[in-house]
Amino acid sequence: QVQLVESGGGLVQAGGSLRLSCVASGRSFNNYYMAWFRQAPGKEREFVAAITWSAGITDYVDSVKGRFTISRDNAKNTLYLQMNSLKPEDTAAYYCAASLSLTSYYRKEYDVWGQGTQVTVSS
Repeated sequence: QVQLVESGGGLVQAGGSLRLSCVASGRSFNNYYMAWFRQAPGKEREFVAAITWSAGITDYVDSVKGRFTISRDNAKNTLYLQMNSLKPEDTAAYYCAASLSLTSYYRKEYDVWGQGTQVTVSS
């Protein structure tokens, strides 16, 4: 059982950077697979990045590779998404997600979600 709260969204100019944070409360944060998703207006929710709970192996959607970095600090119960070289097409509500299931990591289907934080990138 874990609860997730995202923060760090805002308005940024194209080419700029933001760092999103997701603070988890509850038990066994370090055991969770964690991910970031995003949803733009009129679009379905899209996988962005994921990280395993142990070795820190990461996965990214092709459109953000080389620009975004997912990381976690288990001691602080916090997940991060460092977003560099932001583009207008990155504009979306970003959601933190968690699961205890390895299947969730492979299928990109997660059980627990945060409330979202808005990222808006101006051209």
